[in-house]
Amino acid sequence: MSTNPEKERFIKEFGPGYGYPNSPNNVDHIRATQFKRLNDVVYLDHAGATLYSESQMEDVFKDLNSTLYGNPHSQSNCGITTGDTVGDARRQILSFFNASPSEYKCIFTSGTTAALKLIGETFPWSDESTYMYTVENHNSVLGIREYALGKGAAAVAVDVEDDTDVDRRGEGKSGIKVVPHTVQRRSESGYRKTEETSDTYNLFAFPSECNFSGLRFDLDLVNVIKEGSYEIQGTSPSRSGHWMVLIDAAKGSATLPPDLSKYKADFVVVSFYKLFGYPTGIGALIARNESAKLLKKTYFSGGTVAASIADVDFYKRRDGIEEYLEDGTLPFVSIASLHHGFKILNSLTMSAISRHTKSLASYVRNALLNMRHVNGNRVCTLYGVNNYELLRKNTGPTVTFNLRRPDGSWFGYREVEKLASLSNIQLRTGCFCNPGACAKHLGLSRSDLLSNIEAGHICWDDRDILHGKPTGAVRVSFGYMSTFEDASKFLKFIESSFVSSPSQLTYFEKPFDPETVTTRYFLKSIIIYPIKSCAGFRVESWPLSSTGLLHDREWLLKSLSGEILTQKKVPEMGFITTVVDLKLGLLTVESPRCKEKLEIGLTSSELIAEREVTEIYCQRYDVQGYCNEVDTWFSYAIGRPCKLVRNYAFENNVCSNKNRNIGMRRDVETKLNFVNEGQLLLISEESISDLNDRLRSKVHTDVNITRFRPNMVVSGGKPYSEDGWTNLQIGERIFKSMGGCNRCQMINTTFLGGSVQRSNEPLATLASYRRLKGKIYFGILLKMCDSIEQDSWLRVGQEIIASTD
Repeated sequence: MSTNPEKERFIKEFGPGYGYPNSPNNVDHIRATQFKRLNDVVYLDHAGATLYSESQMEDVFKDLNSTLYGNPHSQSNCGITTGDTVGDARRQILSFFNASPSEYKCIFTSGTTAALKLIGETFPWSDESTYMYTVENHNSVLGIREYALGKGAAAVAVDVEDDTDVDRRGEGKSGIKVVPHTVQRRSESGYRKTEETSDTYNLFAFPSECNFSGLRFDLDLVNVIKEGSYEIQGTSPSRSGHWMVLIDAAKGSATLPPDLSKYKADFVVVSFYKLFGYPTGIGALIARNESAKLLKKTYFSGGTVAASIADVDFYKRRDGIEEYLEDGTLPFVSIASLHHGFKILNSLTMSAISRHTKSLASYVRNALLNMRHVNGNRVCTLYGVNNYELLRKNTGPTVTFNLRRPDGSWFGYREVEKLASLSNIQLRTGCFCNPGACAKHLGLSRSDLLSNIEAGHICWDDRDILHGKPTGAVRVSFGYMSTFEDASKFLKFIESSFVSSPSQLTYFEKPFDPETVTTRYFLKSIIIYPIKSCAGFRVESWPLSSTGLLHDREWLLKSLSGEILTQKKVPEMGFITTVVDLKLGLLTVESPRCKEKLEIGLTSSELIAEREVTEIYCQRYDVQGYCNEVDTWFSYAIGRPCKLVRNYAFENNVCSNKNRNIGMRRDVETKLNFVNEGQLLLISEESISDLNDRLRSKVHTDVNITRFRPNMVVSGGKPYSEDGWTNLQIGERIFKSMGGCNRCQMINTTFLGGSVQRSNEPLATLASYRRLKGKIYFGILLKMCDSIEQDSWLRVGQEIIASTD
């Protein structure tokens, strides 16, 4: 019996089937022995990809080390062995779906998407065909529409509802109503018009489980569509001809695979990494024999033909359905590994896995629905739980939701994902490649979707709230090795990070008091970072230029494909040290990986290569490259091929009137070097001291201020008093605050003893008290208010006059 009262309550209310009570090993034993790599990580993206176990991989390697597998097209002993293994795998997969080998065939593909593509490109479309699919479908299913429309067929998305108001059972109707959306059809020009005949073939596609909401479709829909025993609302393409049914079982099969002895779908698609984590890149199309024979494939390859002649238009395909639809040599090593994954599932049984994961999802749904802010408002909006349609008898182990603030506004899903990562919780956000379900559950109209696209929103970007509405959602999903502790830690994270209480009404502390603005502030440090994301150097005084501090972020490294390289992806850049000597006119660069230091002249052209125009951070730059000697040095320093480029307008950045117009490309007052936002970054010593006090009390460590890569460090006043500054004057120069600096996980990287170390701090601590509308602020960004007409320098020790007007 558990000593955790909350766990005892969970098992009593939700968990009779939790933990595999009738199996030799319970979930705690499985987790402790088979998934040690998780450690303190809470993995809740099983709908995206589940995890492989240690014993599974041990069995795979033991098999590969003891069995000689060869090309199954060879007639050698090892080839024959491999062929037998492939055959065994086909039979095991059919058995998993309870599909008779005399009625169904298993065609291997590279995954669900490839299986769907195979159906789309080989289906016998005509201009009388209809491709009908539920709105709630993955993009890979929607993609079949392109093949249908390209052949002149009609395509229509539908909602499927329970027509309970009218009892039509006496009329041979099922009580299911199909509500079509706009019928799509391409221009008829170029298509040969054919008469509708009994040989017209139509395709209906739906998921066994929606990967957005977790709602499970009633598989009776297979028979309903085939028999035509449903009501259809409004106008739609004709229902005559042969209707074939496709089930996307990629998500649902991990806990409840379709039973093809009861629901005789024509096509079922699956990816095996969704079931047991390994191998990836292998899936299958399960096809009824008579349905598969209708698929017409154009391409032939090795293994698919019985005979062909090189210089004559002749080939003869093999008779087997599998050989006809598969291309070339199968990934036989991956196929041999499938057995060890199914062994795990069979040892637990799919029914036990379904009960186990369902208990966790039900517990989380209930807890989220009961969460309230201090003012009584709901915290969470769940998707799918209030759907009364007949075709969703239950839900899978997926919980999809969005969170609201006490005032009813939305937390962005990217904010949730960012904070979850800091708490070692892995989940998924966005629309999950299911645009129909996303729009339906979020209440996004077609005009909303078009408006979001016009605003620049695309899949996987950070635009999580547009026009006051979420553009996606947060999804957590459970797998066979998920535990109560995973669910509990996740719920505690939601409570601590997003639920307001009397003692915590905000996650952004702002101690700044306007009355203390008379406090004296002084410039304590000046730091220059010549190459973006490389180490900087401190100075006692430094000249200003039209872009901020002279030569600050004036260079950057690019990959050979043009990608901007930063410490986020290439942390080795942090080991590169830089120094600019203004008197000698040299940029000196050193790396522990390079024996010789590199010296680059600031004005000499001997190392300069080509010049080009490039777009970086949505701004156009004229940049100059360097010769191969320079690029080779940096490539060795970071361990990957790269190029060094410099902002070409550097001649104009010097604070003098000489050669003022050389290289000018845009207004000097808006000019930036390769910075993300503002020209300069300012942090106060008091703010870093307060942060370190919090870190020491929490994780017994602190951070150096250089972790935040400031240009100016100031002292005086209270912590975070800089938040309230609107302008500041240093000497004769006036700077305007552009607001706080939004922090990312780059500040969690340290460089010690030649190695890169990552943690969740200090960003996790900052998130607990410096978070505002999805962003975590520390330090402020500045820009100069006036142009540089003469030499102007900043010096350590200068007084700073701050204003809050």
